[in-house]
Amino acid sequence: MQKIKEDTSIFLLGSVAYSWIEILWRGFTHWTMSITGGLCFFILYKLNTKNPRKSLWRKCITGALIITGVEFVIGCIVNLALKWNVWDYSSQPLNLWGQICALYTLLWGLLCIPIFKLSRFLKTRYFS
Repeated sequence: MQKIKEDTSIFLLGSVAYSWIEILWRGFTHWTMSITGGLCFFILYKLNTKNPRKSLWRKCITGALIITGVEFVIGCIVNLALKWNVWDYSSQPLNLWGQICALYTLLWGLLCIPIFKLSRFLKTRYFS
């Protein structure tokens, strides 16, 4: 039961936090971004808490690639297949089908720094 509580809490925290970050950054969000944010935070939390000795920069690179990968898959579904037009990076350099781009991969890597610090805090303070 403790594991379910931890996993649910982490997913919901990531869901709400990402939605707020997107509202602050773009001025709006979409419900699919809540799911995407929850999934990404959940994966990054597991990555960080299962690999506490791995260097921060390696975790940030891995985290940036994970977030970019999740964003690409979700983007292909919601933007390309369903045509909901949730986001479009086609005006950004080094983009792939307008779903991901190099700039946001870099930003995701930087965002991983506070994410990993928060996940370590949550694990030691509430879920250990």
